[in-house]
Amino acid sequence: MELQEVKNNAEFDKILADYSSFLTVIHFHASWAAQCTQMNDVMTELAKDNTHVKFYKLEAENLPEVSHKYEISAVPTFLFFKNQKVVDRLDGANAPSLTKKVQHHANVITPAVTSANQQETKKDINTRLKNIINGAPCVLFMKGSPQEPRCGFSRQMVEILNAHGTKYSHFDIFTDNEVRQGLKVYSNWPTYPQLYVNGELMGGLDIVKELAASGELASTLPSENDLNKRLQSLISSAPVMVFMKGNAEAPRCGFSKKMCEILKKYPSVQFKSFDILEDQEVRQGLKTFSNWPTYPQVYVNGELIGGLDIITELDQGGELESALNG
Repeated sequence: MELQEVKNNAEFDKILADYSSFLTVIHFHASWAAQCTQMNDVMTELAKDNTHVKFYKLEAENLPEVSHKYEISAVPTFLFFKNQKVVDRLDGANAPSLTKKVQHHANVITPAVTSANQQETKKDINTRLKNIINGAPCVLFMKGSPQEPRCGFSRQMVEILNAHGTKYSHFDIFTDNEVRQGLKVYSNWPTYPQLYVNGELMGGLDIVKELAASGELASTLPSENDLNKRLQSLISSAPVMVFMKGNAEAPRCGFSKKMCEILKKYPSVQFKSFDILEDQEVRQGLKTFSNWPTYPQVYVNGELIGGLDIITELDQGGELESALNG
């Protein structure tokens, strides 16, 4: 069956209300993104095998109010609803993970899992957790976000880190039940929040409080200078460096896609890209470091050229190739 498109805000609200007792999966997509088209095909196949689950697609850029409400910053993104509440989330084109999440939340009876499959599943989640933990020097797994903590312990942790001027990445465990449960086993730590520094578990709120009280916390946490050095290293890692949502082969927002299309017009220019969606510390820190609030951003020989507007102007004026070649 063909996926139905959610066309407006009222229709979106009606779907959640009418099918509140069903698992409803909504794909926030873009018609220009090839990976979204591929995942729509996956959704169609899943719909055939899971008739008791409701599957929809929604053009993210056409419904900005809905996308903003659910913090959709890139496509493809999948939200899982039950009783009109988000029970899970998947960012990116990952068909196996999408299938697993649908089966989990729909309580589908699956064939007996072999020991080999269990080991493979455990390996997949451990690899994913390692990537998140090592995605920034300081990573906080919490309930909610630093702007809106959703439990008292997470709020206290954020207050301590902010008081020390710490630059840190965060992961909202409410958005991903696989991470929420898997990290407890991976770290052998049963509660949240959890704080990691340089890939190692520092501990929960009690330990961080003790370190703060003894004066040891400041020397344990990465400093702003460490972040600036890391940003400068990334910026200088290629003659032409693009910080964007997604990568050159699979952009995950319209602006990043347009930027890649322009740069690829010049065969003499070889550029490297960095996916800011994979690293919250870089995503937030670079805005301050460069004094440039939006993405994508283009750097040439370590210097900021600008965003899409400036690159477009240089392209239209015939000056871009020489600018990119320094």
